[in-house]
Amino acid sequence: MPAKADILARLQRDILLLQGIKSPSLQAVDETGLGRINEAFPHGVFPRSALHEFFCTSQESATASMAFISGIVSALTKSKGVVMWISSSRRIFPPALNAFGIQPGQVIFLELQKEKEVAWAVEEALKCRSLSAVIGEMQELSFTASRRYQLAIEQSGVGCFVIRRNPKNRTTASVTRWQVETIRSGQPDDLPGVGYPRWQVSLLKVRNGKPGSWNVEWVKGAFRTVSKLAILHREAQKKTG
Repeated sequence: MPAKADILARLQRDILLLQGIKSPSLQAVDETGLGRINEAFPHGVFPRSALHEFFCTSQESATASMAFISGIVSALTKSKGVVMWISSSRRIFPPALNAFGIQPGQVIFLELQKEKEVAWAVEEALKCRSLSAVIGEMQELSFTASRRYQLAIEQSGVGCFVIRRNPKNRTTASVTRWQVETIRSGQPDDLPGVGYPRWQVSLLKVRNGKPGSWNVEWVKGAFRTVSKLAILHREAQKKTG
């Protein structure tokens, strides 16, 4: 007769499968380069085929979210895949995607007038297996719509990143919920000039995982976590220098 621990482990695996989170293979690797952040996810691997939503309370946080998402998507596309970016108005400068390893030609930008059209287009795009990811910008996302997104993702395997500006509804079927804010960048050896892009990345919700917060920077085409102690130490040096 199976031990109690084995039964619980099997039930947990079955629940995760019903939620669209599959167990990784033995050869699973960190595709996204998120490093320590992966410890927050089930099985220690970023859930690629899932619905991820990003809460943005300002233009700065929206820009930071776009940059962070671009870094993740660049690893998933591996310079060959195609991404669809859907919004009511384009707020990103396509050539800027080069800094995150994405060629502008890899992105199909779809601009629609109404949010209802954006929501519908995101769902239809998620049914296209040839896409590497779908990014949608919208304010509100109902539970019903988010559930349809997740069902489409489970069928196609295409991940979805939804950027929400000042959202009111917080009840959705998303697997993760994030909030990304810009923080002061750092320069190697305290040289003058603009440093590497740096953000405070907060994982507010993760299904069957552990929420947390990290300081992350984008260096030479990859994510790198920065300890808060190192940031405080560097700032103290600048004040006393």
